[in-house]
Amino acid sequence: MRRVPIFAAAVALLSAIPLMAQEVGSEENALTYADIVGLAESAPLVVRAEIRDQATLEPERSPGLAPGYLRLYVEARTQALLAGDVPLGEDLRYLVDVPVDAKGNAPKLKKMDVLLFARTVPGRPGEIQLVGEGAQQTYTPELEARLRPILTSLVAPDAPPRILRVADALGVEGTLAGESETQLFLDTENDGPVSITVVRRPNQPPRWGVSWTEIVDQSARPPQPDTLEWYRLACSLPAELPGEANLSRDSRSRGLAARDYSYVIEQLGSCERSL
Repeated sequence: MRRVPIFAAAVALLSAIPLMAQEVGSEENALTYADIVGLAESAPLVVRAEIRDQATLEPERSPGLAPGYLRLYVEARTQALLAGDVPLGEDLRYLVDVPVDAKGNAPKLKKMDVLLFARTVPGRPGEIQLVGEGAQQTYTPELEARLRPILTSLVAPDAPPRILRVADALGVEGTLAGESETQLFLDTENDGPVSITVVRRPNQPPRWGVSWTEIVDQSARPPQPDTLEWYRLACSLPAELPGEANLSRDSRSRGLAARDYSYVIEQLGSCERSL
């Protein structure tokens, strides 16, 4: 059922909306934890939907299209709203860029279940805009199972804030050989206090942890991998301690602070992304 005049008019209307970099995702296992958090925190809406129809836009209506891609106008039916607090009807319309198949044609997406990371379009009920690259993903129960804890953690009252920069770092040697302590203080988006402490004792491995309160706690522990706390640090901190943040005055203490900062970065591991 094509409803050609209405369908064509809707394509023309929606194609006037500025399009961000978007593409269809087909392998949920290719998404890293950082990918999913990045999509989830950028999207006011996370929707499970079933694609009901598609049409390919002409090249002149597809500015900024990457080579090997086509831009599709998609009509979909809402299956579930996983995140978002705005009214959302059953029928959805949006644009998405998809890679062409081996024959240079658009893939057949009709009846496919997808997860959409999107925002509403003001004044256009039923129309949504994907938030960026990878914002349409093929739905699988496994992907939803990975996504739901992230959505919960993002809206938790004690959710860790976004890290803006390393504000101050201070390394101090102890009275015993090999004894030291470094404190790192981080600026955050909402001015919430975040600090990292690295403690070294003779003949013991370094011990470090992060405090998300005003109390600088030597008993604080490192964040667990693939948690929002880990993401805030691993995906925000620079690879090296900024020189202007190092408050230590002598070269030995400055070197201590820089060494302990590098140790924290090493322990966090890299922020792997595929998007």
